[in-house]
Amino acid sequence: MAMGVGGAGRGRRRRAPMADINVTPMVDVMLVLLIIFMVAAPLLVTGVAVDLPKTAARALPTDMEPISVTIDRQGQRSIGDEVLGDAAFAARLAALQEARGTDARVVIRADAAIPYGAVAALLADVTGAGFSRVALVNQPKPAGDASG
Repeated sequence: MAMGVGGAGRGRRRRAPMADINVTPMVDVMLVLLIIFMVAAPLLVTGVAVDLPKTAARALPTDMEPISVTIDRQGQRSIGDEVLGDAAFAARLAALQEARGTDARVVIRADAAIPYGAVAALLADVTGAGFSRVALVNQPKPAGDASG
């Protein structure tokens, strides 16, 4: 009795290696990431809508996330997305100054339609809280716009 070794001619054949790359899982992951970023991107914008004035000033270099102070068209003050009354605004500024120090950057976003006195009072409150690095945010002027 002879024993067959190796299985030659018995129907056991080796399969050829698959040379195609299956890109379906990669496309699925990319579509999920696209949806996540499409949903998250609008949430990253600062929350209070104001109509910023247009100026020719250059943007300041950024080193750390600044504290965003906003005064809207109705004169309501907010820090970040949180609208605050006058007493709560002063208390929150003092707490931020104590937590981040006087060297923290503060950016003031003021609506173009509010009176200059309201912006000056807000600036006085911010600097009175001890912040020394304060900047006013504006929109860049269009290149061909010569109006002031």
